[in-house]
Amino acid sequence: MMAVCPLPTKICPVCQRPFTWRKKWRHCWEHVKYCSERCRRHKSQSQQEDQFDG
Repeated sequence: MMAVCPLPTKICPVCQRPFTWRKKWRHCWEHVKYCSERCRRHKSQSQQEDQFDG
């Protein structure tokens, strides 16, 4: 039986949820910021909320 290594995770800056590494991101994982296309499209809303907090 093979041991399964835990996959790397990141926190999405838009929805604040953790997301894990996917095979399609194997060559660009260091550049991935958002968990989904939906969050990537709504990134400006997240940046606006950050401005109001500070």
